[in-house]
Amino acid sequence: MDPSRAELQEKVKAQGDIVRKLKSEKVEKSLIDEAVEKLKALKLELGDEPAPGGKLILKTAKGTRDFGPDSMAVRENVLKKIVKVFKCHGAVTIDTPVFELKDVLTGKYGEDSKLIYDLKDQGGEILALRYDLTVPFARYCAMNKVQSIKRYQIAKVYRRDNPSISRGRYREFYQCDFDIAGTYDPMVADAECVKIVKDILRSMDVGKFIVKVNHRQILDGIFEVCGVAPDMFRTICSSVDKLDKSPWEEVKKEMVEEKHLDPEIAEKIGHYVKRSGGQDLIDELLASDLGQKSKSAKAGLEDMKLFLKYSDLFGCNDVVSFDLSLARGLDYYTGIIYEAVLTDDNTDEKGEEIRVGSVAGGGRYDKLVGMFSGQKGNKGDVPCVGVSIGIERLFSIMESNIAKSKAVVRTVETEVYVASAQKNLMEERMKLCADLWDGGIKAEQSYKKNPKMLNQLQYCEAESIPFALIVGESELQQGIVKLRTIATREEVDIARENVISEIKSRLDNVEAHQPSKAKEPSPTKEAPSPPKKASPTIETSNAGNQLSEEITAQGLKVRDLKSNKAEKADITAAVAVLLDLKAKYKAAVGKDWKPDSQ
Repeated sequence: MDPSRAELQEKVKAQGDIVRKLKSEKVEKSLIDEAVEKLKALKLELGDEPAPGGKLILKTAKGTRDFGPDSMAVRENVLKKIVKVFKCHGAVTIDTPVFELKDVLTGKYGEDSKLIYDLKDQGGEILALRYDLTVPFARYCAMNKVQSIKRYQIAKVYRRDNPSISRGRYREFYQCDFDIAGTYDPMVADAECVKIVKDILRSMDVGKFIVKVNHRQILDGIFEVCGVAPDMFRTICSSVDKLDKSPWEEVKKEMVEEKHLDPEIAEKIGHYVKRSGGQDLIDELLASDLGQKSKSAKAGLEDMKLFLKYSDLFGCNDVVSFDLSLARGLDYYTGIIYEAVLTDDNTDEKGEEIRVGSVAGGGRYDKLVGMFSGQKGNKGDVPCVGVSIGIERLFSIMESNIAKSKAVVRTVETEVYVASAQKNLMEERMKLCADLWDGGIKAEQSYKKNPKMLNQLQYCEAESIPFALIVGESELQQGIVKLRTIATREEVDIARENVISEIKSRLDNVEAHQPSKAKEPSPTKEAPSPPKKASPTIETSNAGNQLSEEITAQGLKVRDLKSNKAEKADITAAVAVLLDLKAKYKAAVGKDWKPDSQ
């Protein structure tokens, strides 16, 4: 075995012992989490040993995962909501390659450039997987000489990061980007981006949130008046960016010990970056040394003043917070920057806290397109501002909420299930399916030639399919089909030629047939008072009438099955339903059901 690998294995074992010891001593959760993260990092560095005997080990690569039907149903629903908001604001969509020339990506992400996935030399081109969607978008604009566009893009990006699946941090993940490129009046497009973030997060069940905002020129002004050398602005900015994860003392220690910043200068920076507020804070900073001695900071503060005004007009003042600790470490930002964070405590089904960090972020980058244009000075610049939704982190919370509520996720969109009541009717089912598909109705059938009736109806209930279209020998002779409402078990006869129009009219009201789901009252409104209950006599009468109708219909179904010599299992199942209905009737009314019990 490679000596370096053996050494790593010893480190992994030692760190594992530390984690187990901390857990046994029941120390603070934050200390355990920190030890676990170190263990994961060591395991990541160690990698996987070759399987003994060359046997393939089936697993997904680190930082990736598979998504089953339930997860994909949730994801598709969320993405539809996001796209709807993007289109509401007039955006078009584009797509770019999943890999780029490495030179396109390098030098744009500051200290995060080490997280770029390099690819092997492919025919003389040095390539890398895209790190985000912003740099490829800027390359697209420069290459196609785009001067004005409002675009969204939803696609996968790749980062060689230390993954944490439970926190929604992956090596392969989706980004949902919205960007506005073009020369416009200050802060109009910038404020609209925050409105988009608010609309998207409000459409999802992820709790309360705030959108932190800051300005790169304000940060540069802070570094300037505090005495930071200009060539250190970006690296100090990268340290400030860690304040959302680490306390100020740790960030200060990094500045002083690792980046050799004067401790007094670091202390001055701390005086500013610990502050947050609104219009009052901007006015105070404009009147202070920051606004008086730094042209950069003054320009940024004036921009921020205008931004808060426009945000108020867009109805976003309730979620926006001017926060001087926000830095965002990417090198290409030139103006306003923002980041959305959740403020509610989110827990999984075990009650453990879910820490997902920011769920959206972005800002203004006026020079990035010009970097690719090849033109001198500012001639190739195309001002841009945009925001990216951290969709994987939102999914982590939403999946946890579903697991806690034990809610059933519908994974199919089938509207009608075509069923047969007797044997040898598969071809008739196929004809009906073809007609339904041609009519734009989502339909399916059993792939068995002679499926059992009970199994077909149970499938409808399991998949929450609202309607079943049932064909039998007697229906064929009469030129009709039976349409069954799954939720109520009501059945009606429909002429064969009217099937499409009848089903479409009923689908318009399908919500009335679906089981209702209780909704929590809005946090900003008083919960409505509960409806007044009907008297016991009226309730009993209504329940008895409803059950009597169902018993009559089920009795007719039993007789129909017997007259058509259906399979014994189907008849037995139908009789069981009939007996169950009669028992419910007796419990509700207090006497046995009789044919005249109306």
